[in-house]
Amino acid sequence: MPPVAAAPSVQDMHGKQEETKLSSAANSMQGATKHFYGTGRRREAVARVYLKPGPASFTVNGRPVEEYFQNVAWHTAAVEPLKFTQMLDQVEVKAQVKGGGVGGQAGAVRMGISRALAILNPELRPALRKNGFLTRDSRMKERKKYGQKGARRRFQYSKR
Repeated sequence: MPPVAAAPSVQDMHGKQEETKLSSAANSMQGATKHFYGTGRRREAVARVYLKPGPASFTVNGRPVEEYFQNVAWHTAAVEPLKFTQMLDQVEVKAQVKGGGVGGQAGAVRMGISRALAILNPELRPALRKNGFLTRDSRMKERKKYGQKGARRRFQYSKR
């Protein structure tokens, strides 16, 4: 086991010098590659997206993005932030998505990638913001009202 590195000494309230040591877990993290995390939401879908600089790969729930989002519109929406920032071949993307439909999940992945890219490279943030990648789409399903068949639909009117 490598020796534990000592942090700078700290004075306690009595004026004595105290040595504080970093844990061995802190040392093991120094050589690890850094992940960048972003949470995306769209309608009922929630995506947890992890970006890591490295070989180009994109998986959603353990499946390749082309297989998960088979519709061209959904696939395009999910990959759009990476194409816009020209990072498609520079990062490894792993997304875990749950809830909602496939279209909402594609929107959630899009936002999660955008947020993770903004953390990875803060210089991209203004461009991502300007093009609407960091704006949460707040439209949700409208609730059903009492005395009605649905959110807006009324029960059939009977004259007699």
